[in-house]
Amino acid sequence: MKLTSAQVKQTITQLGAQVLPDEHPAVPQLNSMFGEHTFFVDESGLKVLEPTPSPGAERETSEVVSLADWSDADLTRLTAHEPEPTGVIVVFEQMKH
Repeated sequence: MKLTSAQVKQTITQLGAQVLPDEHPAVPQLNSMFGEHTFFVDESGLKVLEPTPSPGAERETSEVVSLADWSDADLTRLTAHEPEPTGVIVVFEQMKH
């Protein structure tokens, strides 16, 4: 799921993760492996958000899904694994225009 800039800011606030900018050299390879997403990294590895069904809900929500774990102590190498839902939900506040 590609996020808007407002959604990225809200995700960073709620997760404490860092976003990989679209210009990052790893993003094209990640897109080819996992599809078009906004990618986040934190102390445990690589994450994306997947929308959660919320019929009738006032706020949009997404679940954090883990795609890869760090394989070294310096947090420089990732080892991909099957996507694993983490149970962590990000709530997007509606932006007023």
